[in-house]
Amino acid sequence: MGKMPDTVSTHDNAGLLVLAVDDEAPGLSEIKFLLESSPHIRRVLTAFDAAEALRILRGDYEQEVMARTKAGLPPVDAVFADINMPGLSGMDLARVLSAFRYPPALVFVTGVEERDALVTAFDVGALDFINKPINEERVLKAISRVADRVGRTAAPTAAPAQSAQMAAEPTDDEVIPVELGGTIKLVPRASVRYVEAQGDYARLHTQDGSHLVRIPLAQLEERWANAGFVRIHRSYLVALPLVSELRMTANGYAVVIGTGEGAKELPVSRRHTKELKERIVRPPKSGW
Repeated sequence: MGKMPDTVSTHDNAGLLVLAVDDEAPGLSEIKFLLESSPHIRRVLTAFDAAEALRILRGDYEQEVMARTKAGLPPVDAVFADINMPGLSGMDLARVLSAFRYPPALVFVTGVEERDALVTAFDVGALDFINKPINEERVLKAISRVADRVGRTAAPTAAPAQSAQMAAEPTDDEVIPVELGGTIKLVPRASVRYVEAQGDYARLHTQDGSHLVRIPLAQLEERWANAGFVRIHRSYLVALPLVSELRMTANGYAVVIGTGEGAKELPVSRRHTKELKERIVRPPKSGW
């Protein structure tokens, strides 16, 4: 789809530059309209399929996109993509985006028939999900998540490459899609107390219950390392800020997660004991 680039020479921090991708014209028009209704959004680019989206992200049509890439920034701040598209699907597009040196935030727009894809989409790094039929409140909430992520990485003193690297890291607003009673529930990562390995799956334990997701514990360990989650056992990953005690037991060390009636004791394996002790007693870095 041939577009003439707008004349843009610099990156404008006054609002978000986003890309909307949907192979159906009514759906694309709707998401574009709702995105533009947010004061956070400065400009919305559009693409009718994933192939065209990739051409836009390479800067084939947009001088601004090329300028951002050369400055060490993501080509756009966020991509809002439909999952079910002919040719390259939204999931295929997500996998390509995850390989970008500076990937933009990703928000999936999904239909009911795509629940299975949604549950397994977490490992491609989606920041949020919008279910069809689309409503304005849900779109604005997703935009706020994107704006918060971009705002956290836009420190004036940070070098462009450093800012972009930080932008690629997960934030406390990251959500995990889980299927519950035939519907998709979005569980904030900040609500997860600890994670338990169950084969190729992982069970997320929150204060309100637990949720099984199709992702190995090792992958969560790597993905959430910068968010304060540490491996204490081959079967457990815990949120370090929620560890209230490290105690000796008859079988070695154990940690206590939380306090009071909701406290949970978990075993610490010998191989992880030393590192855990160091993480607990390590003095905070300046500026924390």
